[in-house]
Amino acid sequence: MKASQFFISTLKEAPADAEVMSHKLMMRAGMIKRLGAGIYNYMPMGLRVIRKVEAIIREEMNRAGAVELLMPVVQPAELWQETGRFDKMGPELMRVKDRHDRNFIIQPTSEEVVTDIARQELRSYKQLPKNFYHIQTKFRDERRPRFGIMRGREFTMKDAYSFDRDAAGAAKSYDVMFAAYKRIFDRFGLQYRAVAADTGAIGGDLSHEFQVIAETGEDAIVYCPTSDFAANIELAEAVALTPTRGAAAQVLTKTPTPGKSTCADVAQLLGLPLAQTVKSLVLATDELNEAGDIVKSTVWLLLVRGDHDMNEVKVGKVEGLKGGFRFATVSEIEDHFGCKPGYLGPIGLKKPVKLVADRTVANMADFVCGANEPDFHLTGVNWGRDLPEPDLVADIRNVVAGDPSPDGQGVLAIQRGIEVGHVFFLGTKYSKAMNATYLDETGKPQFMEMGCYGIGVTRILGAAIEQNHDARGIVWPDALAPFSVVICPIGMDRSPVVQQAAGALHDELLAAGIDVLLDDRGERPGAMFADWELIGVPHRVVISDRGLKDGKVEYQGRRDAAATAVAAAEVAAYVKGRLAV
Repeated sequence: MKASQFFISTLKEAPADAEVMSHKLMMRAGMIKRLGAGIYNYMPMGLRVIRKVEAIIREEMNRAGAVELLMPVVQPAELWQETGRFDKMGPELMRVKDRHDRNFIIQPTSEEVVTDIARQELRSYKQLPKNFYHIQTKFRDERRPRFGIMRGREFTMKDAYSFDRDAAGAAKSYDVMFAAYKRIFDRFGLQYRAVAADTGAIGGDLSHEFQVIAETGEDAIVYCPTSDFAANIELAEAVALTPTRGAAAQVLTKTPTPGKSTCADVAQLLGLPLAQTVKSLVLATDELNEAGDIVKSTVWLLLVRGDHDMNEVKVGKVEGLKGGFRFATVSEIEDHFGCKPGYLGPIGLKKPVKLVADRTVANMADFVCGANEPDFHLTGVNWGRDLPEPDLVADIRNVVAGDPSPDGQGVLAIQRGIEVGHVFFLGTKYSKAMNATYLDETGKPQFMEMGCYGIGVTRILGAAIEQNHDARGIVWPDALAPFSVVICPIGMDRSPVVQQAAGALHDELLAAGIDVLLDDRGERPGAMFADWELIGVPHRVVISDRGLKDGKVEYQGRRDAAATAVAAAEVAAYVKGRLAV
C-alpha cells in the first residue's frame, strides 16, 4: 500500500484530557478519535491493529474447535430477567426501551443469549461438547470512563461459551480454551501471565485472568519467581507468617498514645515494629425482611496486622459475610465499642461482636491494639489470657512481596498488570436459571455445564502500548503492528532512481505476503521518520540517492539504536529474515 492512498493523521501533542501513555500515543498516532465520554472512532491506522488482533484470535479459536456466530448488541430484557441480572446488575448495564415500551439492554456480555441458543439447538448428548464464540461490540456504562480505550464504555470483545454434558467434560473444555489463550497471547508477542482469579460478578468456580505486564496496570499480580504459582492479589492466598503462636512474655498494659490513631503512628511513638500492632476493621451485615427493610444487624470486628491491608474479596468469602457486608456506621461502632474509630480493639467491648482474626494475627503474641478509649492503646495483648480465641480464623488480607508462596516453593513477588482476558468455569449457573437441558443416553434431561472465555480485543491495543513504548512513540510487536514494514524514500519525487528502487522493494515485499507501506507523501526525512516512530511500525527501510550510489539502503528496527547498511540487492531477503525472528 502507498501512504498517499491511506489515511495518516498524526499530532505533535496529545490532547489535554489524555491520561495514560496508551491514550496519548493512540491519539497522537491518529489511531482513535474521541466521539464522546468513553466512546471512540477507530481510525484506519487503529482499525488495522484491531483486525490483526481479531485474525489471531479467530485462527486459534477455530483451531481449538470453537464455532463462530454473531449475537446482537441489543438484547431482550426477558432473557436477563430469567437469570435475575436485569435487576441485579448496576447502572453499568444500559437499559433501553423500544417504541412499544418493551425493555432491552445494550449487551455487556452474552451469557443469556448464548444459553438461549443452546437450550433451543443442543437437545441431545450427541451434540455436546460445543463451543460458540463471537467478536462483537459491548457497552458498559462506566461511572467514570478514563484511560482512553483501557476503560471506555464501548469496546470490542471476543466472548466464547462452552457447553458440556458434565463437570469433567467442562473441565476439559476449560483446559482447551486455556491452552488456546496461551497460544493467542504468545502470538501477540506480549509479556503476560495467566493468574488464578476471582470470578467476580459473572459467577462460577475455576477462573484465570490473562494479564499483560505493565507498570501502569491497575491490577497487582502475585507470583513466585521459583515456581509456577501466579494469582491476582484478590485471590492470592496469604499464609500465616508465624507457624505457631508464641508464649506471652509481656504484661497487658494500658498505654497512653495521645493523638496517635493509626498503627504506624502508635508503633513510631512506642518504638515498636509496625508488625507488632493489630488493626481493627469494623463491618456489619444486615438481615432484611420481604419488603427490603433491615430487621437485624450484626457487627463484625476483623483484625489484621498493622502493616497489612484487608482484602475485601477474601472477606466476602468468610462464613457469615458471604451474603454481603458493609462498613459499620460511626453510631454502630460507638454503640459496640464505646469509642470512635482510631482507638478500637477487641478488649472491653460494650456489646458483643463477631470476631474474625487473620491467620497471622491469630498466631501473634504480645501485640498492640486499641483500648477502646481515646488516646490509649493496649500493649502486651495475648490470646487466651487477655481475650478469648476469635470466632473465626481466616485469610482476610492482601499478600505482600516477600511472603511465603502458598505452594511452599519460595517467596512471593508482585508486579502490575492489565487484565485483557478471562476464562471462567461457570458450571450450571446459567443453564439452571434458563432451564438449558439436554437429553442424556437414558433420555433424561440434564443441565449443561458451561464455561465462559473473554478477550478484550480493543483493550489489547492499549495494553500492548503500555508495555511497548519509548520517548519516540509506540513500539508494536510484529504481529500487531498496523504495517510490518515502512519504506521511506528520500527525495522520491525528485529522483527516478529512488522512486524505482522503492517501488520495486514495495512490490517484492507485497508479493511475499508482507504488510508493507510505501511512504510516497514527499515529507522531509525528519518528519517522515518521526511519524513512523510515533506510529510504531517495527521495520523501516530508508532509500536515498546517496545510498543507492554505493549500492546500499538503510534498515532500522524500531527497537534498534542505529540503522544498518544493507546491500540494495539483498534488502528484501534481509527484511524477510528480520520478520522471521
